[in-house]
Amino acid sequence: KIPAIMLVATTILLALLCSQPPPIHAFGPFGGGDLDKGFNLLETASKVVPQGRIVQTAKESWKFAWKRMMAELAPQDKSGSYKRPSYNFNGWIGRGNFPDEPGRYHLYVGNPCPWCHRARLSLALRSITPNEVGMTILEDNPVKASRGGWVFSRDDPDPLGCTDLRELYDKLSSGFTGRCTAPLLVDLKARKVVSNESSDIVRMLDHATFGNTDKQRMELYPSDLANQIDETNDWVYELLSNGCYRCGFATQQASYDRASADVRHGLKRCEEILSTQDYLCGDVFTEADLRLMPTILRFDGAYAPLFRAGGAHSRVRDYPALLKWLQRCWAVEGVPQTIDLQDATSSYYKQLFPLNPGGLLPSPITADDIGLE
Repeated sequence: KIPAIMLVATTILLALLCSQPPPIHAFGPFGGGDLDKGFNLLETASKVVPQGRIVQTAKESWKFAWKRMMAELAPQDKSGSYKRPSYNFNGWIGRGNFPDEPGRYHLYVGNPCPWCHRARLSLALRSITPNEVGMTILEDNPVKASRGGWVFSRDDPDPLGCTDLRELYDKLSSGFTGRCTAPLLVDLKARKVVSNESSDIVRMLDHATFGNTDKQRMELYPSDLANQIDETNDWVYELLSNGCYRCGFATQQASYDRASADVRHGLKRCEEILSTQDYLCGDVFTEADLRLMPTILRFDGAYAPLFRAGGAHSRVRDYPALLKWLQRCWAVEGVPQTIDLQDATSSYYKQLFPLNPGGLLPSPITADDIGLE
């Protein structure tokens, strides 16, 4: 149970947070003066209430409010560990009511999102043209969005006329109550959702021909490497791709410690593998490399400093073989055009308010900073 004093303090704290900020010239407890001392609680209230009680109440109240906001942002289990939601959109291009044909499907993606980046990489590496699969780039703006964070911009409007992703979900799946996530693959002709699971979208785009069986395309899931790719995908997801998010969204120390250890183990495992071969599954670029790349590209700029993934001191640049792998991947034709790196990393600091409540943005990281150019 939550002590009454904490509930009162939390209510006051949230009211202050949500209130209109004072004019920039109003310094001191009542305005005026040369220094901003906040509410000046420690100088005034400590004459009546011991400072230790004020500090402890403020800390516990802030922590309680923070945990509630984190649970809204990222679902938690009882141990304070992040649990990624799953949904039941299990359509597949070329199966059932979703024929493999050009111009029928549309992909909705957001630049900051690593799961969306997987799908964008698939389009680029498989040489899938806009005439085969259309694409709309969403704007990350939770203030404008009616639910979630994705809205449509004037420069890249929705072909179905919606204003944000929630409206699109409602239009295509009446009564939908889950999170409005991207990437989202839609059958425009049938007005139905095909899938919002990035791993399925990547896999089906590798098999689809869109009516052009003669076109030469990169094969991301060759049959002779299928088992190895599947095994690699499993540990890359658990230790790194989702491991970074488990670090950032953990609300208890033990949960964070487990996730951070997983990230360090994943980085070490990548380093060991890539010190003896060019790619995760041998000498050719595969789906396993595609799925790891979005995480590693965002690691130094967002996951290590903001999510404290693997410890805030961790950097890709400290793993020589992993960095060389990333440089090889970056050099593949079409890859650099699938991401605006500065926008992607900055978005984490702008939009994940519970992790960066002050809204301060670090100096943006560039491809050159990582060692890619």
